Amino acid sequence: MKPKEVPADSDLQEDDMQITEIYKRFKECGSVTTDTRTLKGGELFFALKGENFDGNEYALKALEAGAAYAVVNGDAEVAKSDDPRLIKVEDTLKTLQELARWHRSMTFVDGKPLNVIALTGTNGKTTTKELIREVLSVKYRVTATEGNLNNSIGVPLTLLKIDSQTQIAVVEMGASHPGDIKELVDIALPNYGLITNVGKAHLLGFGSFEGVMKTKGELYDYLRRTSDKVFLNVDNPYLCRMANERNLQSDPERPYSLVIPYGLDYQGGKVLPSDAGHPYLRIDLGGRLVNTRLVGSYNADNVMAALAVGSHFGISMEEAVAAIEAYVPSNNRSQMTRTDRNTLIVDAYNANPTSMAAALDNFANVVADKKIAMLGDMLELGSDSIREHEAVIAKAASLGLDKVFFVGKEFRQAAGVTSDPETYFESSDQLAQWLHGHAVEGAAVLIKGSRGTRMEKVIPEL
Repeated sequence: MKPKEVPADSDLQEDDMQITEIYKRFKECGSVTTDTRTLKGGELFFALKGENFDGNEYALKALEAGAAYAVVNGDAEVAKSDDPRLIKVEDTLKTLQELARWHRSMTFVDGKPLNVIALTGTNGKTTTKELIREVLSVKYRVTATEGNLNNSIGVPLTLLKIDSQTQIAVVEMGASHPGDIKELVDIALPNYGLITNVGKAHLLGFGSFEGVMKTKGELYDYLRRTSDKVFLNVDNPYLCRMANERNLQSDPERPYSLVIPYGLDYQGGKVLPSDAGHPYLRIDLGGRLVNTRLVGSYNADNVMAALAVGSHFGISMEEAVAAIEAYVPSNNRSQMTRTDRNTLIVDAYNANPTSMAAALDNFANVVADKKIAMLGDMLELGSDSIREHEAVIAKAASLGLDKVFFVGKEFRQAAGVTSDPETYFESSDQLAQWLHGHAVEGAAVLIKGSRGTRMEKVIPEL
């Protein structure tokens, strides 16, 4: 593998020279933080600015609390201080990103550049990242994105957690606007990439499904340019189309020479039916059974991705399957929970038309005497919102469920109702209050919605 290019000192511009000096401070500190509440002492503090906050106002507090240095905006009021621990830059976020890129470039494993796997997609990013981390950890010391810190701040923070022990980094990348993935790959400089899928999400920012494909495809664009490798789900026609459009092949006689193919159908796998005795996803890979703790057949692609990455990096099938079977999802992602009264399928971390349809299709196959769905609004769909919510209402109605509850103004507008105290609720708090007086018992309950609807609030009442 060729090394990522890092300019020689003689070629550095003034900004780069500043980065080298900041990098010395970073190496001295060993870690960075952007939040004074997480300070333990000795960190390099970055004063970031947002719509509703300005970290520059807390820079001196960070130093008082134990930060070794604070990087601040040169035009901020705090920059007037002559405290030598203040590092004044034009743009603190840009500097954080440049520092992360520099650190990634300067990190080697056994004399070779660090392997960085970039991962994006409409659905399944975090679950796939977690599965890949579990599989690779069988053999390697892995640094991976924590939670879903996958944006212009989270990706640099992930890269800056890479240390001398790291052997492989797995970096999740999210996007809600064109150019987002390009920005992140230019920071992370990945030499491997994986797109889980492309679907209808963040249409308000992307404008259309084609906009989603183009933005997610910025990862393929980068890897094509650097002649690095793509893990490609060849069962997915949209991903194959995106790969073909970018001609991910260097030799016409060797199709997809830049591609490491995988896929459930491609590899002869089959999802086994779920029932009361086997509620979780099970996959038969030619007689080899994979028993996961994940809910939903839509997670099969995520499992196959983790197996493909593991195989490429020398993890045996036995070890990879064991790692996947030991993984227990958290944070309201594809979780099954049994309470004293009901069985809950909780997938309430996020929702979009693609993931909502997949969740409902999976729920339709669940075997239960009573089935109830509690669905929250899908956010950031722009002009497509009403149509997409109408489609979910129609789909839910077609499944013959015992009851469906809808939460949020988008569903109410799509249904054309202003008030329906037993079906359409303004908020998850309101639904939880209703459930408190109308107990649900002996049911399988699907709980799904966008993060903003906070559908997990209904769980204590079930």
